Parts: sequence; C-alpha cells; structure tokens
Amino acid sequence: MYYDNYYYGMTGIWWGLWIVLLFWIFVIPYDIPGQRSKKESAYSILQKRYAEGKITESEYQDKKKILEEELRKS
Repeated sequence: MYYDNYYYGMTGIWWGLWIVLLFWIFVIPYDIPGQRSKKESAYSILQKRYAEGKITESEYQDKKKILEEELRKS
C-alpha cells in the first residue's frame, strides 16, 4: 500500500528523533555522561603549575629534565 502522507506519519517522528540525537551528539558542547575525558599529561600539569606561580623556575627546570629523561627511556 502506498500512502500520500508518508513523511508526516511515524516516519516523520523518527526523522525528527534522529536529527535531535545527531544534534545532541555533535553540536551541544556539554559532556556526555559516561564519556571518558582526556587525562592531562605530566608536562602540561607542570607548565600550569609554573604559570600559576606555584613552583619556581629552578623547580620547573629540574622537573622538566626528569620528565624528558623518562620520555627518552620509554
């Protein structure tokens, strides 16, 4: 059987649900519950601490050297 109003029935509702779902996934900038967030690297944490003034320049250089040595080992 062929219906003239094919896109206005249940199929139209399903298209609307798909559009809302895709919009929610790709456009809305909020975190999706259960989604894994990226961990910050040790180097970026070190840079932030230095920028905020929590550590001195000598501490920064020492810890940076340690991180670079560990990176070379692995």
